[in-house]
Amino acid sequence: MRHLLYPSKTSESTYAIPFEDLYKKGYRGVIFDIDNTLVPHGAPADERAVLFFDMLHRIGYDTMLLSNNKESRVSSFADAVNSKYIYKAGKPLKKGYIRAMERMGTEPSNTLFVGDQIFTDVWGANRAGIYTYLVEQIDPKEEIQIVIKRRLEAVVLLFYKFHLFRHRKKNK
Repeated sequence: MRHLLYPSKTSESTYAIPFEDLYKKGYRGVIFDIDNTLVPHGAPADERAVLFFDMLHRIGYDTMLLSNNKESRVSSFADAVNSKYIYKAGKPLKKGYIRAMERMGTEPSNTLFVGDQIFTDVWGANRAGIYTYLVEQIDPKEEIQIVIKRRLEAVVLLFYKFHLFRHRKKNK
């Protein structure tokens, strides 16, 4: 059994994840965090995000924004990228992730989650049984409570990398 704080995969960027390959493997829904996952914290949807969501929809994905932010922040972003959304999601509680899948008509086996934080994004999605991508934060400037969490996340990532190294060495 995988540790609930470990992502299924990591990526330097949301925009570098091989979504076409994942679609061929049967994934049909993608749930995204917004801030520091798709754009810098608090930024509106930019052209890159709009084109990215257009590409995902052309591939065949249904998309969902899952955020702990207020509706005004999440709905304006969702409108710009033409995506469903849930605001004040209560991450890392499972209920937001489950609601997201219900609204997309997907289940854990064909849903992906992409986010930049371990203790909210990855932990919650893993608890819901979803395949998780942890991406590097876009902008290092963050609120103090997130900076503190990032330091704790660094410890978890160190153990995660050690786990991957040991697993690869064992399988050679």
